[in-house]
Amino acid sequence: MIPPLPDLVLEPLVRAALLEDLGRQGDVTSRAVIPAAATCAVHLRARTPGRVSGLRIAALAFRLIDPGLKIGITGADGADCAAGETLMTISGDTAAILAAERVALNFAGRLSGIATMTAGFVAETKGTQTRITCSRKTTPGLRTVEKQAVLHGGGANHRFDLSDAILIKDNHIAAGGGLERVLPAARAAASHMMKIEVEVDTLDQLDTVLRLGGADVVLLDNMSTEQLAEAVKRVNGRMVTEASGNMRLARIAEVAATGVDYISAGALTHSAPVLDLGLDIDG
Repeated sequence: MIPPLPDLVLEPLVRAALLEDLGRQGDVTSRAVIPAAATCAVHLRARTPGRVSGLRIAALAFRLIDPGLKIGITGADGADCAAGETLMTISGDTAAILAAERVALNFAGRLSGIATMTAGFVAETKGTQTRITCSRKTTPGLRTVEKQAVLHGGGANHRFDLSDAILIKDNHIAAGGGLERVLPAARAAASHMMKIEVEVDTLDQLDTVLRLGGADVVLLDNMSTEQLAEAVKRVNGRMVTEASGNMRLARIAEVAATGVDYISAGALTHSAPVLDLGLDIDG
């Protein structure tokens, strides 16, 4: 069970999206064609099967437009859904429902798409110790909810921001004077609570890291499957291993079979297709 994010975190994101969509005059279409006292009941349904995420955010969009709307969430974030399945019912003022519709669907469709893609990657690791994790390649402003969607898909979260952990990448190594300088410098700067990860793209670099010590995690970047297997053998449990770069769905099973601890895939958040959801008015 993934603990839900509190409304205190979600509300600023939803408010910003609603303000963007309402513009300067609000929903001029509904104001022109919907009778002032009109009410209706609608169903938010999945049009394709997938893994659900973002229902609480969608419900918040409706509540912020009209707290008087009656909302029943019948699906569950983190659960699979079938095509045609009803995930939420909303009833009350018609114009209010229509004003929140697009924002609600944008959030739920986007986040369910991330959860669905993550679940597909996770399924490819079955029978191994390997976990799927995301990256910081997220939509600006939406990192918190997109990483929550990865959890709903059965994945794990990498660092949320630059302050979470020390991650020494190739540019840090080049600009910082090489592994022999940056690894000791990182260890000297890190508190006892701070993890250090270092990126390598060759087995020779990995050997240097193993010789120098000081890293908790090694990121094995853009290596072949054969190189990854050899890297895991050389590490031999002395560091957590993470494979990254060119991690397509078709490759996940063979990479997981090398014994790496984690596979990180930026595609989970930057390339996941939206899950097709729709809002249908009764009758």
